[in-house]
Amino acid sequence: MTRRRISILGATGSIGQNTIDLIKRDLAAYEVVALTGAGNIAQLATDARALRAQVAVTADAHRLDDLRAALAGSGIEAAAGQAALSEAAARPADWVMSAIVGAAGLAPGMAALEQGATLALANKESLVCGGTLILETARKHNARLLPVDSEHSAVFQALVGEDMAAVERIVITASGGAFSDWPLADLPNATLAQASSHPNWDMGQRITIDSASMFNKALEVIETREYFGVEPDKIEVLVHPESMIHALVGFHDGALMAHVGPPDMRHAIGYALHWPERRALPVERLDLAAIGSLTFRAPDTARWPALRLAREVMARGGLAGAVFNAAKETALDGFIAGHLSFTAMAEVVEQVLTQMDAAGGHIDAQMTLDNVVAADHLARRTARNIIEKRAG
Repeated sequence: MTRRRISILGATGSIGQNTIDLIKRDLAAYEVVALTGAGNIAQLATDARALRAQVAVTADAHRLDDLRAALAGSGIEAAAGQAALSEAAARPADWVMSAIVGAAGLAPGMAALEQGATLALANKESLVCGGTLILETARKHNARLLPVDSEHSAVFQALVGEDMAAVERIVITASGGAFSDWPLADLPNATLAQASSHPNWDMGQRITIDSASMFNKALEVIETREYFGVEPDKIEVLVHPESMIHALVGFHDGALMAHVGPPDMRHAIGYALHWPERRALPVERLDLAAIGSLTFRAPDTARWPALRLAREVMARGGLAGAVFNAAKETALDGFIAGHLSFTAMAEVVEQVLTQMDAAGGHIDAQMTLDNVVAADHLARRTARNIIEKRAG
């Protein structure tokens, strides 16, 4: 039996760990090329040993000695730093999971596509920051891009056998996060601990906070436009607290095709891992009679201004997505560090977009990897300056 060569970028995060869970269930079918992570050296080394990976890479260049020590005697190569991440992603593989959090996932994802791999994309920021780059790189190298975000996997599955010309709208759902029912007046006082608790999904802290602020959904709206090539006015967001309908596709005959499943990322990961087959997965089977009812409501843009900002970013075009994401990541850092209130994150992001648009040149620069990186760095610096002034 030919073993599939796979790599997992972002192996120590929630998506990476769920991917590893599925791989371990049929380990004989896979040859693990590379695992990458950040600061959780112990987990990275443990997984590299268990999966018999060829190389393990930490993004933290200062932790190379720690990783080497953790892998001592295993025969597994250790490396560290951003260049090492891209080198690992460029190693020949059949299937690569892109689950690095944030804009840092763009360059490794492109490196994987350049060697012709199927890229399972959980790193939504890649499409938000450089959608044209990702899609053009995939086409140029005959690589395949498969969505792993639960919403985009759901859309992808609902479109199997369908004609995109018949699509009238795409509806992605949002749980509403931790504060969907809070009084608006209370949101500025939301604590880090409160924002870090999700009612349905088991995710990392950053994405959980992004869910509460709806910045995660804002990124997914932009991702939907980039991945499926639909106009922004065909993309809708629907608050669905139960998180069981992940997306719906509406067709011009009035039909809505919904993807229904438990809030378990192993479904979307498994679909991408086994595509084009649909194989058995260890996820809950829903008892709809026991569930009884599902609820929906329109999102309140006063509660979640991130959704409005996403629409403005799509209308602006150019490198606005890279600026938006970088400002969002920096504002999130500010909230986690205690320098910003929960609601101030959106205010900072909007201010960065306004300042960089007014400065001219940056958002309208040609979309190249270097220009995306430059816009990202400038947006982060601008956001930090704004946060420092607010704190002072």
